[in-house]
Amino acid sequence: MDRRVYDRMAEHDSTHWWYRARRDVLADFLTREAHLPANARILEIGCGTGHNLPMLAQFGTVDAIEIDPAARAIASERLGRAVGAAPLPELPGVERGAYDLVAVLDVVEHIEDDVAALAAMRACLKPGGKILIAVPAHQWMWSAHDVVNHHHRRYSKPTLVRAIRAAGLKERGLTYFNSLLFPLAAAARLAGRLTGRDDSDDSPPAAPLNALFERVFRVERHLVGRVPMPIGVSILTLAEPA
Repeated sequence: MDRRVYDRMAEHDSTHWWYRARRDVLADFLTREAHLPANARILEIGCGTGHNLPMLAQFGTVDAIEIDPAARAIASERLGRAVGAAPLPELPGVERGAYDLVAVLDVVEHIEDDVAALAAMRACLKPGGKILIAVPAHQWMWSAHDVVNHHHRRYSKPTLVRAIRAAGLKERGLTYFNSLLFPLAAAARLAGRLTGRDDSDDSPPAAPLNALFERVFRVERHLVGRVPMPIGVSILTLAEPA
């Protein structure tokens, strides 16, 4: 990702509606769907500034990996110990057969060989372990945001399923999310394309809008995994060895 993306993440990950509500949606999804053992061993790959680590720590002991040095330093401070730097798709030095849960939250789309990356994650799982995957949806929504984040692709449900199965995994609970705000997101992408004002700035909106968007997105914590979501900005699933 561009340096500015990490800088904005560090500045806004505790206040931006998307980060705040998404953590709650993911926590509820894990509680309902993952059935993790008590004090599970968890690895987050591509943890950025570590804003998801406290949420994941509700479920067990967390290790983390981040390849950007500045973001890794922030994440290490949040975690209270060193965050690793093993890159995908190889994950060199990461213990195999060790984790009950591997979390890759808006990470897989950054890796050119997504199948090899998912296969390496599979090798890190204990028997019965799972991978929590979130990716951006709909290639037609490609924008400057994807460019500055160095994405290789956005996914459809079929393309994500193909990658998961090619890596020797099977998907479970595959669903869209960030669905209630999808019409606004789609309209903004299309308007930017039509006007030539496609903007990569993902700073939070004015405080009243930021609070409103957070409340709307957070409602999905009660829906995702329970109610079929017909479309959304992102796709979420658990994957486990086939």
